[in-house]
Amino acid sequence: MTQTLTDPRITAVLDDIAQGAAHDGDVMRRAYDTVADWPQPPTPEQAAELCAEAALPVHPQVGTLLYQLVRGARPQLVVEFGTSFGASTLYLAAAVRDNGTGRVIGSELHHGKARRAGDHLRRAGLGDLVEIRTGDARKELADLPGPVDLLLLDGWKELYLPVLHVLEPALADGALIVSDNLPMLPEEFLAHVREPAHGYLSQQLPLGDGIELTVRTRVRPTGEGA
Repeated sequence: MTQTLTDPRITAVLDDIAQGAAHDGDVMRRAYDTVADWPQPPTPEQAAELCAEAALPVHPQVGTLLYQLVRGARPQLVVEFGTSFGASTLYLAAAVRDNGTGRVIGSELHHGKARRAGDHLRRAGLGDLVEIRTGDARKELADLPGPVDLLLLDGWKELYLPVLHVLEPALADGALIVSDNLPMLPEEFLAHVREPAHGYLSQQLPLGDGIELTVRTRVRPTGEGA
């Protein structure tokens, strides 16, 4: 029986994450204050530690879109860069469950966040549908069990393009890519996915803080350049 996003186990966990996220602004301000005088920008590892208590969940509009896309496209493999506390993962996994087919592989650099995401997924009854790989996504997502049908990019923004480059050989023809936090995305990333010659069709959508929705229109032959 289809359970949808009204499943009380899922809504309870999403509500808990949202309540905790009310303090995200304070966490982020402290992080920015800490690095203000650093001679170099923080590394992803340093940033992850500074923001370890920030849930940074997707906006509910974006979460609902993720659920809709997975339900409609019925992907066999969903991949997520930037799991954090698992809010977006809950939307993805709920849709996989309701489809009755597929799996989700998430990635999270911070071990504490990965553990909390795992706890949230188990509380929601979705833990058996998700594998969370902990560590640098450029390494952790380099070996996947099949073509990627849907990709969510919602981690460290400067890594969107490097992570996408790692995953490009695994992207299925017609794969969907959702990139969150549009105003923060590097220009080189947007230029890459908005260039049809790179094998993408992309546009921005005014959901949440803004997202870039991209479809893989052409899978490159092996050895073809960017």
